[in-house]
Amino acid sequence: MKLPENECPAYFDAYLEPVSEDLLSEMEKQLLSFPAFVATIPPEKETYRYAPGKWSIKEVIGHISDTERIMANRALRIARNDQTPIPGFDEDAYVLATNFNAFSITALLDDFKAQRRCHLSLLRSLTKEELMRIGTASGKQVSARALFYFMVGHLRHHEKIITEKYL
Repeated sequence: MKLPENECPAYFDAYLEPVSEDLLSEMEKQLLSFPAFVATIPPEKETYRYAPGKWSIKEVIGHISDTERIMANRALRIARNDQTPIPGFDEDAYVLATNFNAFSITALLDDFKAQRRCHLSLLRSLTKEELMRIGTASGKQVSARALFYFMVGHLRHHEKIITEKYL
């Protein structure tokens, strides 16, 4: 998926590349496929870190949910034509401020699924016009729809990293 330059910052491109244009279907499929993927992870790998300073798999799952919360909030604000610049966030600081490793994988996945269902509901409620609205987040122009596409690509990105570096 390639969006016009005015819809998203250049760094989104790597996340959006493997995403199809059927955004709703992609998000719905991941609601089932991501928990199924995580179910294949051996319990002894849940808190494994492939290098010093890297997140555990549990922390990655928590990070995915946190990021989706933030992206959905941004998408809502932009879709509602809120032109207030939306600040960025430090993903490392967010993970460091939590204790995702104390949660069960089931609890982390329940949170992910609740978030994804909520975000699917939001996506379904928005018109094409609202999805195409542009706002500013992290100092860059971005459309509401680009933020939903980012959620899909971001999840795929982390599935790939888990597969390549953790398993």
